[in-house]
Amino acid sequence: MEFDCDALVIGAGASGTAAAILLARAGWHVVIVEQHAYPRRKVCGECVAAGNLALLDELGVGAAFRGAAGPELRRVGWMDADATVSADMPRSDGPYPYGRALGRDQLDALLLERARSMGVTVLQPAKVRAVGGDAGRFECRIESAEDGRHGVAGNVGAQTLRTPVIVDAHGSWERMPSGPEGNVTSHARAPHRASDLIAFKANFRNATLDPGFLPVLALRGGYGGMVVAKDGRTTLACCLRRDALARCRERTPGAPAGLAVETLLRQCAGVADALRTAEREGAWLSVGPLRPGIRVDAAQGAFRVGNAAGESHPLTGEGISMALQSSALLAATLTRHPAAAITGPRAAGLHRAYAAEWRKAFAWRLRLAAIYSNVAMRPALAVPARALLRRWPALLCCGALLAGKTMQAPVPLPTRLT
Repeated sequence: MEFDCDALVIGAGASGTAAAILLARAGWHVVIVEQHAYPRRKVCGECVAAGNLALLDELGVGAAFRGAAGPELRRVGWMDADATVSADMPRSDGPYPYGRALGRDQLDALLLERARSMGVTVLQPAKVRAVGGDAGRFECRIESAEDGRHGVAGNVGAQTLRTPVIVDAHGSWERMPSGPEGNVTSHARAPHRASDLIAFKANFRNATLDPGFLPVLALRGGYGGMVVAKDGRTTLACCLRRDALARCRERTPGAPAGLAVETLLRQCAGVADALRTAEREGAWLSVGPLRPGIRVDAAQGAFRVGNAAGESHPLTGEGISMALQSSALLAATLTRHPAAAITGPRAAGLHRAYAAEWRKAFAWRLRLAAIYSNVAMRPALAVPARALLRRWPALLCCGALLAGKTMQAPVPLPTRLT
């Protein structure tokens, strides 16, 4: 089979573009297919832990990131209805001591432009409608949503691309097409459950949250966080169980879900203080349900990265870390061989090797995030946790250390072509 590219990446978020950049750096011809137009706001994390800043340098966007990001995140905290507790953020011993925050609209745009500059073909907005074949000989039917100005000249409307490798980097709440008719066999929709987590996010101007302060919000049936990016743009985000969201909306009948959630969040004294003079920018965004868990194992022969591979509770802010690091891990695994040689038993072996390394790097982070999240959203656990933190604030520092806030990206990188 003749191939149109060495790898096709589905999704242009942080994980998809990072994988594309690293594969292109190793000499692969890569195509990204992204269904949305950028830049756009997303209900995704904005904090990049200190250990990932050197990886952004390797991706070629480190200087641009540092120029656009907010102040160094030097303090970590806990907020609930009655108290705010804070402590020093542990310092990384890598080249960058502290993490920073940048809106996902800006980070995704930086990475996507870098991918383009390295020769990655970007089809956007476009959508993969069907995937046929298997590892080593995929055929992907793609439909462009516009006039092709984001893609290759002449590639307008529907087209079929042949590739030996697919990288699945789409959102965990979305579904990847498979089969010649686009039948969905992965990420299938599940029935609504009371425990489903729905995520919300909004940006504010003129808030008074201290720059460099990263608090966790403990809510009944949920959790959240706040952070200040550049130019004082403050992000407020949370996840609520579906039953907690229903209770929240009952208390504010007729209000849109986002405003009902904002009313709930302002019951945290620290949030109310920070937003006292603030003005919201745009509407509340929401997405869900989130499905925390591990999904890295092969699905129809595609290699998964980012949230498609495994999703952590957002409380610990490890989403971007997992996105960037999983993409670096995958790129290093794939580039051990020429793309056309990744077929049959060799493809299966690479899947197993990558999945094993992924679990070694990230499985413990998912478990720890689940523990932290259950403490924050359950009053029976949150109240004694707050008492402990008020007595020993340094426990916040220990929690940040365990969550990996100072850990350097422990992944190899593919060899750079000279």
